[in-house]
Amino acid sequence: MNTKTRKITMIAMLCAVTYVVMAVGRVPVILFLKYDPSDVIVTLGGLIWGPMTSCIVSVTVAVIEMITVSDTGILGCIMNIVQTLSFACTAAVIYKKRHDLSGAVLGLSAGCIITVIVMLLWNYLVTPLYMGYPREAVAEILLPVFLPFNLLKGGLNAALTFLLYKPVITALRKSGFVDASAKPGRTRHTGMLLMAVLVIITCVLFILSLNGII
Repeated sequence: MNTKTRKITMIAMLCAVTYVVMAVGRVPVILFLKYDPSDVIVTLGGLIWGPMTSCIVSVTVAVIEMITVSDTGILGCIMNIVQTLSFACTAAVIYKKRHDLSGAVLGLSAGCIITVIVMLLWNYLVTPLYMGYPREAVAEILLPVFLPFNLLKGGLNAALTFLLYKPVITALRKSGFVDASAKPGRTRHTGMLLMAVLVIITCVLFILSLNGII
C-alpha cells in the first residue's frame, strides 16, 4: 500500500470510528448537554498524523452527523466543528512542535483551556439561535452549566486520549499504518497515568451524580 492510499484509508477509518462513537456513545450530563468521546478519536488522529488530519476528520464527521442524526442543522454542525478543532488541533499543533511527554501534557491541557474559553463565547452567541432559548437565559447558565460541562468534557477527553495514545500507536505500527521506524515519544510516567485514571473516575462519578444515579 503506497503512502497516499494508506493515508486516505487511515482518514476514512478515523471518520468511520469517530461517527460510530458519536452515534452510540452519547451520555446525558445536564439539561440538553451530552458527552460523547468522539473527540478522543479525532485528537488521537491529530497527535499521530498531524493537525490537518484532525481538521479533515472533524469537518467530515460533523457534516455527516448534520445530515443523518442531528436536529440542530448547520449551526449545530459549526458548533461541533469549532468545539472539536479547538481541542484536537490545539493539542496536535503543540505536540507536533514538542514531541515528548511534556508536549503531550501541555497540548492536551491547552486544548482543555482553549475549548472552555471558545465554547463559552460560542454558547452565548450561537446557542440561542439554534436552541430557541432567549440570550438572557443562556447568559444565566453560562457559568453554572456550560462552564462545568466544558471542563468535564475537556478533562475526560484529555485523560482518555493520554491513556489510549500509546496502545493505539503501538497497534498502528504493527499494522503498518504508522512507520515502525519512527521515533516513539518518551515513555509515559506512572504518575501521569494514575492522574489520567483519577480524572476519568472523577468525571464519571460527577456525571452519575448529576443524573441521580449515585
